[in-house]
Amino acid sequence: MPALLTVLICTHDREALLESALRSLDACRRPAAGPVEILVVANACRDGTHTMLEARRGRADRDGLLPLDWTAEPTPGKSHALNRGAAALRSEWVAIVDDDHRVSEDFLVRVTQAIAEHPRASLLCGRILPDWDGREPAWVHDSGPYRVYPLPIPRQDFGDAPRELGVDGPIPGGGNQIIRADVLRRLGPFSTDLGPQGHDLGGGEDTEYMLRALRAGERLWYVPDIVQYHYVDLERLALPYLMRKAYQRSASSVALHGTPGSRARSVPLYLYRKFAGYAAGALTSIGGARRRFYLVRSAAALGEMAGHRRLARWAAAAEAAPAGPDHA
Repeated sequence: MPALLTVLICTHDREALLESALRSLDACRRPAAGPVEILVVANACRDGTHTMLEARRGRADRDGLLPLDWTAEPTPGKSHALNRGAAALRSEWVAIVDDDHRVSEDFLVRVTQAIAEHPRASLLCGRILPDWDGREPAWVHDSGPYRVYPLPIPRQDFGDAPRELGVDGPIPGGGNQIIRADVLRRLGPFSTDLGPQGHDLGGGEDTEYMLRALRAGERLWYVPDIVQYHYVDLERLALPYLMRKAYQRSASSVALHGTPGSRARSVPLYLYRKFAGYAAGALTSIGGARRRFYLVRSAAALGEMAGHRRLARWAAAAEAAPAGPDHA
């Protein structure tokens, strides 16, 4: 009997975090709706991930664990790993879990319940919450005018009520997307122009896929009871990381949602003014919270500029591409 649901995890050199994610899945209540299996794609891994996965696969039956299979994708990049995993699916649905997440104890039950309760939906998503443990600095919980937003610890929370989502948003990112397998066959691969490679800070491949699906007529439901928790790496809360992440996030967002500027000026003039204002704020700030805020916003503005330049390069490449045959 084919599995109802495959949990797909793409991983790169994160053996310990991956083991934690797998433990949380094994601790889940098993759904009555149908069998569940795990598929891990080891993306250009050079640590002990392969050995750990082979050992975990071998002891699944003996220890009462969820069935696990794994494969290696040598080409670096999460999109390549997602595409390798999608091609290997044998189940009706796939739930994407990031290797630095843990799932709630009722995760599998909630997913299968949502599949049954929303039969017209071919896409589902849930909440992603930071896995705070009290070691984080107090400023991450600040709600004042100089709070850093969005935090580099992913959070996806669209409210307490289930609802259908459309192209006008909000659009879920990766890590807690549930997709009917036939959608993957219809829509084709995840974009390899987007998404992280290794442990860089790029992204956007998952959001682009959701947008592409919605524009193709697929239906997406947000189910808040489907919960995953994102590991809190305290190094991500250091200022250099905050700035790099703000830059990469803004660049990816503009490339995904923006429109190219003119050939003569790919970066809109207002962005230069925006950056200058934030940079001036950083130079004249005295308090730590205020300075942190302006430095992160300055990095985000530079990322927006980079995103517009990327759009311009894509547009130029499209114009330079040879035209197809003329059948008129």
